Amino acid sequence: MRDAALGLRAHSGWAALVAVATNGSAVEVVDRRRVEMADPRRPASKQPYHEAEDLTLDRAAALLERYAQVASKAASRTLESVADDLRARGFRLAGGALLLASGRPLPKLEAVLASHALIHAADGEHFRQALVVSCQARGLPLTRIPERELPRRAEAALKQPAARLQATVGGLGRGLGPPWTQDQKLAALAAWIVLA
Repeated sequence: MRDAALGLRAHSGWAALVAVATNGSAVEVVDRRRVEMADPRRPASKQPYHEAEDLTLDRAAALLERYAQVASKAASRTLESVADDLRARGFRLAGGALLLASGRPLPKLEAVLASHALIHAADGEHFRQALVVSCQARGLPLTRIPERELPRRAEAALKQPAARLQATVGGLGRGLGPPWTQDQKLAALAAWIVLA
């Protein structure tokens, strides 16, 4: 079995997932998916804090907890599917990397709901936390990397200049077809760090 690692970049309602493995000094993409974490029956669940904004504090907390459970279960199903598919192809899922926003903790719920900027930040954090919970439930070691630190950490871990790493990761998508956007490139680079 060869080791593979996941890279995850979250958005409101979903995340880009890329699994990579190494073969000598070369890196290859062995899986790529979109992790849907919003409740498909509730479109507003893509932005849970926006939906909770005008509710009482108790009702907002209950709604957010319900959506957190939905998101974690959906993420867990996808992670299980990825692990099963990789295992069937001879790969062992060794760990994962989750890209973070600023990394600053959010204030209490009341303060979040009083600030539109914090509501946006909390929506993103909601889905990152669902990914954390689902990785923990699987016993998958998870490295958290603030996105702004990714180039520096990649250079240090992979012992290559950032420009070369960017070119390598950009080239990984050539044979895959779309999507190979910034989401997938950053997720792939984060996963590669885990394997280093």
